Amino acid sequence: MNFLIKILYLVSKLPLKILYIFSDVIFFLNYYLVGYRKEVITQNLRKSFPDKSEEEIKEIRKKFYLNFSDYLVETIKSFSISETEARVRMQHINQELFHDAKKEGKNIILLAGHVFNWEWINALAKIVPQAHCHPVYRKVNNDFWENQMRKVRNKFGNEALEANEVILNIFRSRNNGDSAYMFVADQTPHHAHVTYGLEFLNQRTPAFIGYDKLATRMDLVFIYCEMKKVKRGYYQVNYHRIYPDGEKFTENEVVRKFHKLLENTLHKNPDNYLWSHRKWKYQDSIKNFDSEKK
Repeated sequence: MNFLIKILYLVSKLPLKILYIFSDVIFFLNYYLVGYRKEVITQNLRKSFPDKSEEEIKEIRKKFYLNFSDYLVETIKSFSISETEARVRMQHINQELFHDAKKEGKNIILLAGHVFNWEWINALAKIVPQAHCHPVYRKVNNDFWENQMRKVRNKFGNEALEANEVILNIFRSRNNGDSAYMFVADQTPHHAHVTYGLEFLNQRTPAFIGYDKLATRMDLVFIYCEMKKVKRGYYQVNYHRIYPDGEKFTENEVVRKFHKLLENTLHKNPDNYLWSHRKWKYQDSIKNFDSEKK
């Protein structure tokens, strides 16, 4: 494994213009020969965008494979990318929201979707006034990749937290505006833990709701991270504060609002999402379906 780590690190040191040659090869193999999860991707797109023609679906699918291939080599680049390059390649818009939260003395919950490239948001820790930035991740079964991805998420002064420990960490920490927690919030719960679902992209969708417990019990600032691929190797993340309709969030309100914002993002750039993920496989396990319009 140490040999593999050294190889990956050396590959990550290559300029992105070279790594994108590898990406082009991966795209060719994936799209024209292997067809990685082709049926899953196609069905997800058809059900999510029923008004689109078959030709439009095929075009989105092809662009997805291109973006997915870039994402793979960009993830490898994350092993050694410098702070300077990370800040050049990922532009952070509406940073004043973080300063507002600091002045209000409220910790921040950042909510992002699986929109490319969410892995490059880490340099945010060097920009915002919060002293503690915690990327939240799910533990993977492979110890090698678990260790490597934890190292990537701990770059630039971040303090990564595993999903099972983050809620307790937030409740035990001082709510003083000095911490930000970064959730990829469109995770699919395991079928044994599916308790809530809502309509998302025209489908009954099981929703992860751990952060909703925070919204109804603590006075925190919730911010949606709208990811946009500007061009190859360059991204923007536009931050939008999520406000409650009333004085404070009601049960599942922040979950509905996050999914509505993410849905709007995907309608604008549908090819930049992780369509290969089996997001809707547990929709029959939903116990409490929210029919309220978002």
